[in-house]
Formats: sequence, C-alpha cells, structure tokens
Amino acid sequence: MRHIRLAVLLLPLAIAACGQGRTVDNSEYGDSSRRSRVSGRLGGSDGILLLGTDRSGRSGDGSEAGGAGLGVNAYLWRATLDTLSFMPLSSADPFGGVVITDWYSPPAAQGERFRATAYILGRQLRSDGVRVSVFRQELRNGSWQDAPVAASTNTELEDKVLSRARELRSQTASR
Repeated sequence: MRHIRLAVLLLPLAIAACGQGRTVDNSEYGDSSRRSRVSGRLGGSDGILLLGTDRSGRSGDGSEAGGAGLGVNAYLWRATLDTLSFMPLSSADPFGGVVITDWYSPPAAQGERFRATAYILGRQLRSDGVRVSVFRQELRNGSWQDAPVAASTNTELEDKVLSRARELRSQTASR
C-alpha cells in the first residue's frame, strides 16, 4: 500500500522530468507549415478540448489565433520580445504569454537598475492585449533598494509594444 502511495506521489515528477526543451527559431512564429495537424479536440472540431490546448489555429470565438503553436497573439508576442530586447531575457513563455527580463542597468544611470514583466492577455490583437510592469531599484549603501517607477513608464512600454505589433501585422498583410 505504501508503495502505491509513493508511486502516485512520484508520478507527476517522473512525467515532468520526461519533457524535452528545444530552441525556438524566430521563423517559427509565422510559419503555418509548423501548425499542428491535430485539432487538439476529442470528437472533432466541436468536441472536448484536450489538455487546454487548441491547436486548430482559431480561438474560442472562431477568429484566427494569430500564430502557429502560440498560446497568445503572435504579433503581440513578437512585438513584446522586440520592444524588451534591450534588456536581458530571463524567461519567456509563449503559451502562457509571459515575458520576464532580468535586471538591466542603463549605461547613463549608474546606481539604478530595471526589470520588466510583460503579460500578453489573449489571442487577439487588441489595445488592451498587453500589460507591462516595470520594477526599479537604486543602489543605496551597497545594497539594492526598491524605488518607485513613474506611472507613465508602463503605459509607454505597452504603447511601444502595440505600435510594433501593428507594424508587424501590416508587414505581413503587404506580403
């Protein structure tokens, strides 16, 4: 009986250890040939969604998903990565739509550093589809202390992401 309990407790850990990571090439974001051939639904396109991933290429409301294999809008995803590319990347989850940067110290501002977290909120290109939070620290007495960030900083970065996403969409439409 104890062996069964132990096996049940260790099963999720064993499954998680089986996952394999791979490097994602930038060209994969818009390449529809890499789109999964499996619909991800039990019983056809109108069936039950399996494991929370709809790989059919359309969102729940029937509109295009905007990216092959991404859980969020591909234009917003690419624009977020482009906009925050001046900061070192700590983590990026294209299925959950979260980009986290590492601390960045601008050359002109010694003694302060910034990091950002961006959330892509859906599969549609909308003006409220991205949220950026910027964090700032100052070096005081040899240790980093949290400091306030101007309220407009988050909004300015969100606007830059949206502008870049519109630019990427128009480039794709003109091809």
